[in-house]
Order: sequence, then C-alpha cells, then structure tokens
Amino acid sequence: MTILPWLIWTLPIAGAILTPLFAKFHGLVRDYAAVAFSLGAAVAATITAFTVASSDYQIPWVPQLNLNAGVLVDPLSMFLVNIVAWISFLIMVYSLQYMKKEFGLTRYWFFMNLFIGNMLLLVLADNLLMMFFGWEGVGLCSYALIGHFYHDEPEHWVGTPGDSALGVPQAYPPSHAGMKAFIMTRIGDIALLIAIFLIFATSTPRTFNYVELASQLGKTGSWASTLARFGLLVPTALLFFGGPVGKSAQFPLQEWLPDAMAGPTSVSALIHAATMVKAGVFLVGRMGPIFFLALLEFNQVTPFFGTVAWVGAFTAFLAATQASVAREIKKVLAYSTVSQIGYMMMALGVAGLSANFLAGYSAGLLQLMSHAIFKASLFLAAGWVIHATESRFMDQMGGLAKAMRLTSVSMLLAGLSLMGIPPFSGFWTKDAILSAAFQGSEYLLYAIGLATVLLTAFYTTRMLGITFAGKPSANVEDLEKQGKHVHEAGLLMLVPYLALAIASLGLGLLYPLYSGPLTNYLMGTFQYLTPTLLLGANPGFSITDAVLFAASTGLAAVGFAIGYLRYFRRPYQAPSQMKGLVGFLWHRWYIDAIYYRIFVEGLTKMSRGLYRYVEQGIWDKLSPTIARDVIDYTTASGSLDSSVVDRGVNDVARAGSRFSNLLRRFQSGVTEQYVITFAIGIILLLIYMIFVIGAR
Repeated sequence: MTILPWLIWTLPIAGAILTPLFAKFHGLVRDYAAVAFSLGAAVAATITAFTVASSDYQIPWVPQLNLNAGVLVDPLSMFLVNIVAWISFLIMVYSLQYMKKEFGLTRYWFFMNLFIGNMLLLVLADNLLMMFFGWEGVGLCSYALIGHFYHDEPEHWVGTPGDSALGVPQAYPPSHAGMKAFIMTRIGDIALLIAIFLIFATSTPRTFNYVELASQLGKTGSWASTLARFGLLVPTALLFFGGPVGKSAQFPLQEWLPDAMAGPTSVSALIHAATMVKAGVFLVGRMGPIFFLALLEFNQVTPFFGTVAWVGAFTAFLAATQASVAREIKKVLAYSTVSQIGYMMMALGVAGLSANFLAGYSAGLLQLMSHAIFKASLFLAAGWVIHATESRFMDQMGGLAKAMRLTSVSMLLAGLSLMGIPPFSGFWTKDAILSAAFQGSEYLLYAIGLATVLLTAFYTTRMLGITFAGKPSANVEDLEKQGKHVHEAGLLMLVPYLALAIASLGLGLLYPLYSGPLTNYLMGTFQYLTPTLLLGANPGFSITDAVLFAASTGLAAVGFAIGYLRYFRRPYQAPSQMKGLVGFLWHRWYIDAIYYRIFVEGLTKMSRGLYRYVEQGIWDKLSPTIARDVIDYTTASGSLDSSVVDRGVNDVARAGSRFSNLLRRFQSGVTEQYVITFAIGIILLLIYMIFVIGAR
C-alpha cells in the first residue's frame, strides 16, 4: 500500500506526459484520458487517507548528500490532497465541454495535468527541496495556462479597454498577464529559496526533511539556535513567508492575480480558487508550527506571526474594497479570492500570537477547505455565464435568473457561503477565524476582519444582483435577436459547479458534527512536535462565541441588505466616470499603476539612460579614440617592422647567401681535386705537428 501515496502525484504527471501520445489517436481519447488520470489521483488520495498509516515513506535520492525523496502521509497532507484532487477532477470534467473546440487543447490538457501533479507533489513532499520542485512546477504551469490564449484576441483580455491609472493602461492581454504572474511570484520564490538553504546550511546534520528539522528543535547546535545566534532566525522566517506571499497573492505581491483572469475560466477555478493560491497557506500551515516552536525558544514569536497576521488582515480588507467596484465578474471573484486567503493568513498568524495555537490554526485550514469548494463553484458558474452572454462585464449581463435557474441557484448558494450567512460552511469557518482573533486579544485585527465581512456581503450581493436580477442588458437582448438564446449549461458543466455549491451547504449543515473530529484529526499533524502546540485547545462553544457569531452575521446581513436594495431593487446603471473614492478603488488603490511606474517604466527609463549616457555618452565616444590609438600603434609597429626588423633579417639573409656562394666555389665535383686537396691537408697537418707542436 506504500506505493499509493506516490501514485497520487505521479499519475497526473504521467497523464501530462502521455497527452501528446493520446492526441495522435483522437481528440476524445486525449480529453477523456486526461480526465481519467485526474480521477485516478483523486481515488488514490482517498484510499491513502483511509488505508495508509501516517508515516514518512522515503526512497534514496542523492546519496552523496544523504538526501532521500519521500512522501509524508499525515493529517495535513491527506486533508489537502483530497481537497485538491477531487476539486481538480470536477474542474477537468467541466473542461470537457467548456474548452470544446478551443485551439491548443493538447497543450491545455498537458499543463492542467502537469499542474495537478505538481500541486499534489508540493503537498505530499516530506522535505523542503522536493516541495520546492512542486512549488516551481505549479508556477510554470500557471504561467502557461494563464497565457493559454496567447494570440491575445481582444475578447480574452482582462480589464476595461481604454482605462488607465496614472497614465498606465489597465487592460492586459493573456500573454502579458501570464508573464506578470510568473515574474511577481518569482520575487517571493527567491526569498523562499534563500530561506530554505539557510535552514539547510545551519541544520545538523544537513537536512531538508520536515520531521528531522522539527526533531532538532531544543537541541544544542540546532538550525534554530545557529540562526538565532547570528540574528537570522526571524529574518529567515520572514524570507520563508515571502514565498507564500507571492504564491497566495498577498500584499504587496497581490497584483498579479486579478489580471490572471485572462486565462480560461476552468484555469481560474483550478489555480486561482481551489489549489495554487492555497499553496502558500499550506506551506505556512506546514512550517508554521515548526517556526512557532523555534521562535518560542528565543522569545521571538511576535515579529513573524504578527507579520503573517497583519499581512493577511490588510490584504483581506484591501481586496474586498477593490471587489466592491469591479466591473468584470471574474475580477470580482479574483479580488474575493485574495481577500479570503487574507483571512486564512490572518488565522495562521493569530495562532502564533495567542495562547490557543490550535484555534487559529484549525480555523485557517477549515476556511481553506470551505473556500476551495464554494469559490470553485462560483468560478465555474461564472464561466458559463460569460460563455452564454459572450461578455465578461456584469453590466452586459442582467436578468439571467429566468434563463439560467440552476446556475443562478448555484451561484446564490455559493455566494451565501462566501458572505458567511448561516448555515453555510463559510459562516462557520469565517467566524472561527474572527473568534480566534478576538479571544487572542487581537482586537484591531478582529475589527478589520469584521469590516471585511460587511464588504464581502456587499460585493457578493452586488455581483449576484447585476448578473441575475433586473432586466436583460442591451447585450443580452442583441444576442436574443441574433438567435443566440441564453440557456442553461450542459450537464458536464452544470453538475460540477452545482455539486460544489450543494456541498458548501451540506458542509455548513453538518459543521457542528464534523468540525470537532476534523480538528482532532488535524492535531495528528503535530505528532512529531512537542505538546506545546496543544496547550489551550478549543474548550468548545461559549457565550462569547455566540456573541461574536451574532456580530459578524449582523454585519453580513447589513452588507447583504445594502447590496440588495441597490442592485436587486433598482435597475443597474454603470457609472460613466470613476471619481473620488470609487475611482480610487476602481484603480486598485493605484498600487498596480505605481508598480508599473516604478518597476516597469522605472527600469525601462534606467536602461534607456544607461544606453544614452553610458553606452553612447562614454563607450561610443571612447571607442573611436581607442580605435585611432590602435591604428596609430599598428602603423608605428608596421614601420618598425619594415624598417628595422625586416631590414635586419634581410641583411642576415644576404650575408648568409654570400658566404654560401663563396663556399660553393670550393665544391667543383672533380674527384682528383678532392684527393689532391685531402693530401695537401694531411701534409700541412704533419708539418704543423712536427715543427710547431714538436718544438714545444
């Protein structure tokens, strides 16, 4: 049975590799085979959760460095892989009809399965290095899938054409949006990679393994004590958090996700609602307890967990305000995703700031589960609405409830869960986060969370009202006149998002029954850590909880009422101009425009300045001078060579020639002359020996 955990992530990757082969047979073979591999991963995940014992299953990887590859089967990994695998499968089923007749389907199915495999690897990996391979794999697939419509046809752009902020265009093509996501997430990934290697370099023995890193805590010479001795423990933890900030689109790296809506809606549902954007939350959930114990040993908990909590809270509020004025239905959902992940980060941060670590920790993870389900449903339903109305703008929809009853019901159910209306799942998990903040004495964080509750209810009601209520827009009426009647989605598309919406309601109704056992199950994640994390476990439902639930529900009701009166009871008219506060929010607090001004235009201007003042002003002026000097040098060198060196060589050659000519005269070639000469030589030698040497 130990092969099952490996099959969870290898099956989708195998499906990706085989997709081009299946494409050679028939398109349907390719499509259904791709879905089958995702189903195999989901089935393997469920069987593993119920039959495979919690353990670290390893095989040799890099023996020279004593590194093993392994999958960690524990409550946290099993909890998330089942969420990822089953939602991914439903989205793949949805894609069968949604992506039908689109170009580049082999590429689409390849990257969808490759993404699923890497996401599951990320979750199951038992060490930071393997996790990083999956981490970068999902980043690559995200880039490819966001830019799937790389021909950049106008209908696939994101943003309002002609709109600008601070002179920066606010509409982007898919290829640009994909590159933007890739670059911005790489910023966080570089920080994460630095932290990973700092931890590895200071661990004794060297290891990337989660369990081994945890086992070193509290010991002399541990990675935590070494980093603390150099004053690097908190900086390393913050660098590590940089990865989740980028991947989960948290401030200040959140601007890529709204523009990622240029990709197909199925991609948005998979990557930007249910899976990849949750990777950062998972990683904080995986390493958060380890960092908590490491920082607790040196009384440095607050800087790290305070940063996590405040980044999450501010991001939740920031994105909720932006969603309140957005015009595109997918952008509303994108801002909402950023906001809801902010809730999760706030919960994980509050876990480390309060005496009850488990309360915030479990609240953040349960919110992850709840949000993955209802947000995937909302994205998939929105995809059909966009397809049916041939527009991504909500003001070009309207009055769709009659023609799309099941779709409108699905979006209403999922929307109520997003708003946090009882008894939907979003109500329980959102209020658990707020309760953890309040009871942890983080009252300002709690207040920001409450304000976000009101905004969430408002923008969700606004989206539903503009899209489904009132009269059909001029765009819908024109489609009707052309014979393109708005109608309900086919079963392959309808069933996935309707099932997810119903699941959100069912999970809410059953929450009191499963929340306690599920929380206890998640506690098993800490079995390789000290019992410190379990202190202050949730004592159960109290009067304080009831008051807090009533307060958040009341604010949600206020937001719902404002949205209902404004967008259900009155005809919607899009504002002609965006000014004042609405304009500020519409232009995303000008954060995106400022980034373009500083990091895009700033770097462009700097490169032009370097070209003008350094390349042209210095090097281009030096080059002719240097060239002339080289020419003068070579001319002088040539003169020296011809007048001195060549003359000397020629004189030596002529002298040698003359001497050889002289010697050649003695070479007559007559034998008698050589004999006479030889005899004369012998006689002269004898005379010399007798008279000269003998006399001496």
